[in-house]
Amino acid sequence: MSHLMGIAIESLVAVLLMLTIGYCMLLNKRLKRLKADEHSLKATIAELITATEIAERAIGGLKHTVRDVNENLGSQLASAAEMSEQFKRQLAEGDSVLRRLSKIAIAARPSTAPDPEVPKISSAKAIAAAAQAFSERRRADGLAA
Repeated sequence: MSHLMGIAIESLVAVLLMLTIGYCMLLNKRLKRLKADEHSLKATIAELITATEIAERAIGGLKHTVRDVNENLGSQLASAAEMSEQFKRQLAEGDSVLRRLSKIAIAARPSTAPDPEVPKISSAKAIAAAAQAFSERRRADGLAA
């Protein structure tokens, strides 16, 4: 019986050793897979770092471009505002010239037929109005024509 008990214990130890060896093989496979995943994860992290650096450089370039465009746009807006003011002045001068020319044309028109819309002006008054309109006309250098 003691011999049978020793064989039973030794058989139990052998079975447990076999189970331990099987479990160790299973753990070894899992560890190999984990190592492979670790290498793939390191490669992925390296790619992400590279992509992040490229994106940071691109963002820096975009910021520089935005700054340049903003400066350029600001100067163009200032130039456009200046040109708009110049156009306003020229339009006002053109309007003034047109009014003076129309006064001259009205004053120089012969009064052959009475026009109900145009009040009748005596010839002396017409000549005076024409002379005044003519004297108001100025050249660009400021001298009277």
